[in-house]
Amino acid sequence: MHRQLRLHRRVGQRVRRVRRPLRWHRLVPDTDGCKTDSLPLGTKVDFTNDGNLASEGTIVGHGTLVYSSWITEHKLGTTDANTCAYNDLALVKVDAADVGKVNPSVPFWGGPTGIDTDGTAAGDRVYTYGNSSLRGGVSALSPHTGVSLGDDAADGGWSHPLYTITPGIPGDSGSGFMSADGKAIGVLSTLGLAPLPASNNIGDLAKELAFAQQNSGISGLQLVNGTEPFSPVL
Repeated sequence: MHRQLRLHRRVGQRVRRVRRPLRWHRLVPDTDGCKTDSLPLGTKVDFTNDGNLASEGTIVGHGTLVYSSWITEHKLGTTDANTCAYNDLALVKVDAADVGKVNPSVPFWGGPTGIDTDGTAAGDRVYTYGNSSLRGGVSALSPHTGVSLGDDAADGGWSHPLYTITPGIPGDSGSGFMSADGKAIGVLSTLGLAPLPASNNIGDLAKELAFAQQNSGISGLQLVNGTEPFSPVL
């Protein structure tokens, strides 16, 4: 049996604050999105940089929560075990006044160059960017790499276990992971306890996005490639 803890969900990378009281930095033992409550659609969100334990950082923009896979699963009455366990995606619509500040490129690495659709094999190199405020939010520690532990067929392609130099912890959830050719593999969501302690699991972005395209009601929803070339050099 796989034992995991949910890394308390953020509603987008670099999102540090929602305009209502929340305990961001805790581990949530229930990883079943079909049974777990979520923030309501329409929740206002602040985008911040350089948060740490002493400060939430500098607000650089605002947005609104417009999609939650968990809320959607509740509405649909989803029962598929893998979908419930691993489909962990939320989308924030950036306020019109802040759209000009947005670039889809992953900091440091560049990309993504597309969406990975064939999963990962044991030993595949993966690339990510993000650093929880629990580590002080030091930007220099944000780019890091890891290796896939190989996909489990029982997960139906919904999840990809991996190890990184420093495992994802609360505040890191929502970080994107890319393959060696810069394709988006998935989004960090859980910390593994057994049988692979200190590993992380990322939800498969191709499946999460397909689910959102079918059920979100958002017309033309798609991944936007980065404007900066992918460069896997640390």
